[in-house]
Amino acid sequence: MKIAETVTFAGGGLDRAADLRADAAAHAHSPDSVVITLWRGKPLLDAGNLVMLPADHAMLGDADPDWLMLGRLDGAHIYAADLSRWSPVDANDASLNSFADASLQVHPSLPDGPAFAELRGAMTGLTPLEAEMAATARAMFMWHASHGYCANCGVQSAMTQGGWQRDCPACGRHHFPRTDPVVIMLITNGNSVLVGRSPGWPDRMYSLLAGFVEPGESLEAAVRREVFEEAGVRVGPVRYLASQPWPFPSSLMCGMAGDATSRDITIDPVEIEDARWVTREEMADVFAGQHPDINPARPGAIAHFLLENWLADKLD
Repeated sequence: MKIAETVTFAGGGLDRAADLRADAAAHAHSPDSVVITLWRGKPLLDAGNLVMLPADHAMLGDADPDWLMLGRLDGAHIYAADLSRWSPVDANDASLNSFADASLQVHPSLPDGPAFAELRGAMTGLTPLEAEMAATARAMFMWHASHGYCANCGVQSAMTQGGWQRDCPACGRHHFPRTDPVVIMLITNGNSVLVGRSPGWPDRMYSLLAGFVEPGESLEAAVRREVFEEAGVRVGPVRYLASQPWPFPSSLMCGMAGDATSRDITIDPVEIEDARWVTREEMADVFAGQHPDINPARPGAIAHFLLENWLADKLD
């Protein structure tokens, strides 16, 4: 797919500078370093742009002392710092990191504009490079938060290699960040595409079917298994289209196209709430906001990207 890397979080071109990770701690507080900050997975933004702070900024006093090295840009070393231990006075835990989290958290060191905002709501306004940095930092901090102890012996591990590794001081094991592959499927039959919705989604929201790839399974086999398990539809030929890092918390969405060989739908109510075939003409109404039952997939998500380009006949 020629436009594959135009999907959100892809194609930013970040120089990850893996050669500098061994000495990342030594450069963290140097004058040529800049830092992006996240609070509970929400990046600090100002007027829709990712904020980069000098390494000696007062806000960083509330950050975890272990910073993640993201790479380098125009000669500067780029780090990410996690402020999750900071407690805003007005934070509402019930709404944080939800589909509809519109709350903003303002740090007292920057009271006049910048705020921590939900990435899914802001992702389409970021530049490709900003989006890649924010997604990388969010996924990595989520991994560190849930993998603080050695899976081999249970002792608390330590961040090394600029955050790209954790080492166990007891048994010597090295632990590396994980990314979970997920297939998301543009399944078509003639002039129609298969869409579904999960329980708990916002009203009227439909998207493409998706599911995790199992061990020992190819992407193509995962597509056929997941579509049949969720909707009872058989799939024949399958091909790859595009991928999208999806840091909620740590997936790689593998966009696939598949040709359905059956149309009868039998849903698994544990997996999805509804599934239906939607014609190209109906999907045009969905994107125009004129469909009586369906809203389009979230802008910025690969499902929206694939459906939009299917409508425009630009999947080659």
